[in-house]
Formats: sequence, C-alpha cells, structure tokens
Amino acid sequence: MIKISPSILSADFANLERDIRKISTADYVHVDVMDGVFVPNISIGLPVVKAIRPVTQQPLDVHLMIVEPGRYAGRFCDAGADIVTMHVEADTEENLLSAIEVIHAKGKRAGVVLKPATPVSAVLPYLERVELILVMTVEPGFGGQSFMEDQLEKVRAIRALIEERNPDCELEVDGGVAPDTYRACIDAGANVLVAGSSVYGAEDIPARIQLLRG
Repeated sequence: MIKISPSILSADFANLERDIRKISTADYVHVDVMDGVFVPNISIGLPVVKAIRPVTQQPLDVHLMIVEPGRYAGRFCDAGADIVTMHVEADTEENLLSAIEVIHAKGKRAGVVLKPATPVSAVLPYLERVELILVMTVEPGFGGQSFMEDQLEKVRAIRALIEERNPDCELEVDGGVAPDTYRACIDAGANVLVAGSSVYGAEDIPARIQLLRG
C-alpha cells in the first residue's frame, strides 16, 4: 500500500493543530526540521514537535535537515518523533551509524536521506540498518519546488537494493509530488510519498490524499 506523508511545512503555522487534523486520513505527518546551516532556511524545532505530538495519533515522520543530526536525534525521539531521518551529507558515517543506534534504542524508526546530487552508493553503509530511505526530488530547504524527474533513476536503483538486502525498508520520495508526478514515483518503486503544497493547496484534502495513493 502507498503511504502519504503530508508536509506541514505547507500548513498554516498559526493554526498547526487545525491543519494537522485536516490531514487525518494520511499515514504520516511529515515534519521538516531546518537549521539555516545545512539548508538555507529555518523551520520547526524540538518545541514544536513536542507541542504537536498530542494532537494526532499519526506517526510523526521527522526529516532532519541539520548539520550533525546525531546531536539531536535522540531528543527528537523524546519529543515525539516516530521516524527520524538524517541526511548522509550532514555528518560522518560513524556518527550517523551511532545516531541510528540511538534512535533504535528509543524504540523509534531511523532513516537516511539523499540530496539530488548524492549518488546511490551513499546509502550502502546504512541500507541494512534503517527502516526508511528518503530520496529528495528537489533541493532540500524550501517547499513548492519543481519535481526533478532525473531522480527517478535513483529511486529505481535504491528499490532494487532494498529488495535485495532489506525488503522491509520503506522508500520515500520528497519534493514536487503532485497529481502529475506521483504515479512516476510509485512506478519507480517509492511506497511513501511526501507532499506539501499539493495536499494543503487542494480544495478537498482527503480526496487529494486518496488520489496520491494511486
């Protein structure tokens, strides 16, 4: 089954509880954490994750776009994250593997993320240790960007690796997922789709979520 993880980066931050309830038919709530260093933007941090945890039973899919994410991975688990994903470009392999262990020790799911320019081979040290791999189909840092179709080959390659070495691992795509791009993502092997503006900009949000499931 295809899972949908709407990004609350596209929600109304003055009404986050209301807007999280609007996506109650989705599978995950995608939370983009940006530090203004790893990416040129600043967004949600620990206090907001802690504040939104009680307003939904849906898993919080927390995407850390920060330098040295291992410093905070455990704290985001404590704040209420159910899935914590970290960029392979943001720290050393040793530190990321240690952070994955911390996340698992908290009873949560861990994942790694690849920016568009990062090769498929970057997932290999983590492939059998994570529950989710996220492929960015835009440059991380801002919502509303156009879908990068050339990333679909990366999705296909990682799906093949997952099937071979870690079949229970989920494969997520984030960036520009919309009614005209979602099918290509699914066909390439993604089973979790992050969508922000295409969900929150829809007149009928539940219908849009259902459409994106394919």
